[in-house]
Amino acid sequence: FTDFVFFIDGQLFVKKIPSTPHNPSEAILAGIKDHLKKSHPPFIIHGTTIATNALLERKGGHISLISTKGFEDILFIGRQNRSNLYSLDGEQRQSLLPRHRCFGISERTTASGKVEKPIPPDALEEILDKIISKKTEAVAVSLINSYANASNELFIKKALKKRNLLYSISSEILPEHREYERTSITAVNAYLIPFLNRYLSNLEKNLNHANLKIMQSNEGYISPSIAKSEPIRTSLSGPAGGVVAAFHLGKTARIQNLITFDMGGTSSDVSLLDGQIHRTNESSIGDFPIRMPIIDIHSVGAGGGSIAYLDRGGSLKVGPKSAGAQPGPACYGKGEDPTVTDANLVLGRLVPDFFLGGKMKIYPEQSRRAVKKIAGAIGKSIESTAEGIIEIANSTMEKAIRVISIERGFDPRSFSLCSFGGAGGMHAVDVASHLSMSKVIVPKNAGVLSAVGLLLADSIKDYSKSVIKLADKTGKKELKGLYSKLIKKSITDMKKEGFADHQIKIFPTLDLRYLGQSYEISIPYKENSSFDSAFHSAHQKLYSYSHPNRPVEIVNIRIKTVGTTKKIRFKKNPLQSPNPQDALFGEQEFIYSQKTYKGKIYKRSLLRTGNTILGPALIVDDESTTLLPPGWRLTVDSYLNLFIQRKKNEISLI
Repeated sequence: FTDFVFFIDGQLFVKKIPSTPHNPSEAILAGIKDHLKKSHPPFIIHGTTIATNALLERKGGHISLISTKGFEDILFIGRQNRSNLYSLDGEQRQSLLPRHRCFGISERTTASGKVEKPIPPDALEEILDKIISKKTEAVAVSLINSYANASNELFIKKALKKRNLLYSISSEILPEHREYERTSITAVNAYLIPFLNRYLSNLEKNLNHANLKIMQSNEGYISPSIAKSEPIRTSLSGPAGGVVAAFHLGKTARIQNLITFDMGGTSSDVSLLDGQIHRTNESSIGDFPIRMPIIDIHSVGAGGGSIAYLDRGGSLKVGPKSAGAQPGPACYGKGEDPTVTDANLVLGRLVPDFFLGGKMKIYPEQSRRAVKKIAGAIGKSIESTAEGIIEIANSTMEKAIRVISIERGFDPRSFSLCSFGGAGGMHAVDVASHLSMSKVIVPKNAGVLSAVGLLLADSIKDYSKSVIKLADKTGKKELKGLYSKLIKKSITDMKKEGFADHQIKIFPTLDLRYLGQSYEISIPYKENSSFDSAFHSAHQKLYSYSHPNRPVEIVNIRIKTVGTTKKIRFKKNPLQSPNPQDALFGEQEFIYSQKTYKGKIYKRSLLRTGNTILGPALIVDDESTTLLPPGWRLTVDSYLNLFIQRKKNEISLI
């Protein structure tokens, strides 16, 4: 589905319509067409995973690479990392371009930034002739040590512009050391440029002068022009919106420790908040390293549309393959493969007559037929097989939460699970229970919370520069000088976006490591405070050891520049009766832990602050359903969020 949230005259309105995979802009234009006819152009923030999907599905453009002569094979050599350490089979790598599209040019810049050999113009023109003859749509340029001095890359950029070629320049995308990662992200960006250019140009053309912004993976938005030239920055923009919304929800509800759980149709995305949004500079999409600041989100292929199947050994598996929007789960009436949504429907955890608020007809008999195919093959009942599908999906999502919590030094028991996405509410309590998390929060508008987050986002730009200097030999004055260049550029860029001085905030960080290490930890930088002690503490928490007497190396300097915007405000509601009778919709049998329960059904839109519900029950909304199992209590807070805890725990209202 494509989710819409409208903020008009102080009120939020939501909409959810089926996506159009063949052309995603069709669903977007259909959802907002009524608002485009008004005299005042709307302000639109668009979050999407279209760049990620294009990369994973290999739907990008035909690209070529220009590198320093002798380094043409860098993308094919890569890092000699092995995803399956003990496998005896070789691991195949998929490249975005064939070897004959990689061109080396005789040039050289030293690691200190000295240009020893400039670009030979005649050789460059010859390479560009070959690139054009191969019908190249975009060119990636990554020269050795260009992070220290970009002049040779900028010379090539000027020539590419003269030839009207689209380009991706490594010193602009990632001015940092590590030639493979820098070349990889530059090539990925070039690969996505033609696809995103066509998509965004078509979208802008049909938006009738609306003020369009594109959400990034780093929790902020950018202009379409930047997104067209640097599409890699939008790779996880959809899930990023959900984390931003959960962060603001936590501030409103005065809850600092949250683990976000966003379960959609294809995947589940989890992130950890402990009073701040965590970001990482080390991520990947498929086999490609994405070394740039993004929200630390861990994704797994377990969603409502994840397909259940039997592997070659006859074991039941779920995902990562998804039924998608077309044909969708079997209950949509077009597909035949059983999905997690079909399993929930078989178990009675969805209300057929109230799917999407009753706006979409679904077919329970199709779900039973699809699950029956697997049930017969493994000799189990349809209901038992459906529960097995749910348990496997839950297990996959629990492992994802362990990755961003336990494996990073955080105890999930001290966190609340913030569940959203169209399918999250049906699985949240089980996932939290298995991780010994005592509280689940299902926000208002949970089914479209990622879209709500877009309305809470600021404009954010990230800048970085490799320096590679020993901390004890780098004076404060030198460090201040290095930062001043980045800060000056960031403020200039923000002012071009229309932000005044008082709206611009700067957050500097340092990437530090012990001398001899390969990877860094980002530490906040304050001009008059010691950053090395903060580094030792962070290293101790992350790796359970530290070396306070060992030399510390500054690898990169970074700044996050925020153009602050006016935020929408959540309405606080007065406390009312604990009796939820006015929201009672009916009753329905559902299966939970191999037992059949008769649970009450409540319309979430009619629940009021203070209402309390004891499980078993189903809470249905226009865009999602929440399962309240036996033994759990639900209370509605002042902002109409659902707080779920075991019955023995009382819930204090906000």
